[in-house]
Amino acid sequence: MARIKANGIEIEYEATGSSNDPMMLLVSGFSGQLTRWPESLKRGLADAGRHVITFDNRDIGLSTEFSGKVPPAPRDIVKAAAEGKPTGGMVPYVLDDMAADAAALIAELGASQADVLGVSMGGMIVQLMALNHPAQVRTLIPVMTTSGAPGLPQSDPAAQAALTAVPDARTAEAIAELSVKSRHAIGSAPELRSSDMDVRAQSMADFNRSDRPLGVARQYAAILAQPRWHERLVGLTVPTLVLHGAADPLIKPEAGRDIAQRIPSAEIEVIDKWGHDMPEKIVPTLLNRIVPFLARNAPEATRANMSR
Repeated sequence: MARIKANGIEIEYEATGSSNDPMMLLVSGFSGQLTRWPESLKRGLADAGRHVITFDNRDIGLSTEFSGKVPPAPRDIVKAAAEGKPTGGMVPYVLDDMAADAAALIAELGASQADVLGVSMGGMIVQLMALNHPAQVRTLIPVMTTSGAPGLPQSDPAAQAALTAVPDARTAEAIAELSVKSRHAIGSAPELRSSDMDVRAQSMADFNRSDRPLGVARQYAAILAQPRWHERLVGLTVPTLVLHGAADPLIKPEAGRDIAQRIPSAEIEVIDKWGHDMPEKIVPTLLNRIVPFLARNAPEATRANMSR
């Protein structure tokens, strides 16, 4: 892993594959550290001819922490938005700022463009990258995410509760147990889902690497306060592949279909039994969708590498 300054902050990142290949940037979801990406996904993309970059979003992992900046209560942000009041000034940052981080990271690492894939909150960020920084986005892959459009189906109550649950104690063990419960609430069907043992081990390792509960709160505030962008998607011309799980109870598959309907010529795959998680067992299915899409939309000079 390494660290670089981009958009005025320090970003911790990791590279997989050859730096001679076109860059592919993977953008993590809410509270997710770069360690959450399956090694098999990174390796599979690298083997298919991509220089894969994963990184810690601001306020999470080992990237810059916005310490001392306390966000308002979520209900206050929601109330202000419902009343039509501007919400951006209420919070330390919004998703537009996180999209600017990711775009700056691409440039600082020496690339003019990247294929960008984001999951959940990261899927929101990559949409904003394509809207706000279009020259740097070669292809767009929003995964298990939403356009933020009003009227989309709500999360299942148990899934929403899992997203915002707080552990009984700030210990690795307590947080690991909460992670297991959360995965049962929002994850894939049992035959795809990671084992409780693996979820627990990953959670404990992440806690020992970095624990930033206020960073998590600030990221949640950034999601709530972000000005809506769904109506802007019709102007995108970037090749787009939307991926969503048919069994996602947190961000329903209708949200993925909404994105695909809004972006001209977007492709979409809704995958059976997949929930709101990234288990190793789903990786071959994802690579079977992503790699051909990248090959179809690769620069001519790199298409041969994509068939390696």
